[in-house]
Amino acid sequence: MWQGRATRRAVLAGMGASVLAHSRPGAQDVAADDIVGALDFHVTAKGESMLDLARHKDLGFLELMAADPDVDPWVPVPGTPVLLPTAHILPAAPRRGMVVNLAELRLYAFLADGIVTHPIGVGRTGYTTPTGTTSIVRKQEKPSWFPTETTRADDPTLPAVAPPPGPDNPLGDYALYLGRPSFLVHGTNKPWGVGCMVSRGCIRLYLEDIAALYPCIPVGTAVTVVAQAVKLGRKDGAMFIEAHPTRAQLLELARRDHFTPYPVPDVRAMVEDFAGADSHRLRWPVIATALAERRGYPVRVD
Repeated sequence: MWQGRATRRAVLAGMGASVLAHSRPGAQDVAADDIVGALDFHVTAKGESMLDLARHKDLGFLELMAADPDVDPWVPVPGTPVLLPTAHILPAAPRRGMVVNLAELRLYAFLADGIVTHPIGVGRTGYTTPTGTTSIVRKQEKPSWFPTETTRADDPTLPAVAPPPGPDNPLGDYALYLGRPSFLVHGTNKPWGVGCMVSRGCIRLYLEDIAALYPCIPVGTAVTVVAQAVKLGRKDGAMFIEAHPTRAQLLELARRDHFTPYPVPDVRAMVEDFAGADSHRLRWPVIATALAERRGYPVRVD
């Protein structure tokens, strides 16, 4: 019963080829559907790494690796088709303000003209961003960085105040301060950390993403932080599941360029509750495969 393998062609067929309409780059119209964006492909060019491709396509490095486990992330063979995980089920959270899903290393902003989503860097082991609800309490352009005592203990060469605003500032050019001391949403001078777990709990974005997001997020914006590795949603009446690697698998992926599959978790009650009267339509082998492979993109399950 728990067998089968979802192919890239099958995934695209299930999702459909259409991209949701948008009113400006990066913004998806708010609709009754639970999925924003659409999957896409890219054919690698000579000298192009997955790290380069991730930033070019506004993806995180680890999420691109998880979606394409058979592609060498550092020296992919030129002409290799790469599946771009650019479709996302919205997290199970209030669709307002900003929603941060630590488990998928991604941020969603619910703006007046649509939904914007970007990859993020999050806290490394021991520095996890707290889940729950907070808000943006302050904004700062050209922010100064004041390393904490523990940060300076780890690196005694750090000054009491980081370099002035500019290319060497770890916060980039824009910062959104959360209602929890020491936790920010900000840019970074180390773009390779976006889509990875390397911060001290702050949420990092590519410089171009925070520059676009900053003027759209007023002080007082609600922020909900969740940790949902498995998400369920509907699009045009069809049901989808999206499973991301666990935190331990992401750490292994970062170290070894692959992760060890875990036993399929028992999610039957959760999935059947979501499906409701449509439970009879569920394809359990497909669900099991998605949960075992954890490729991080929506897979149709009915």
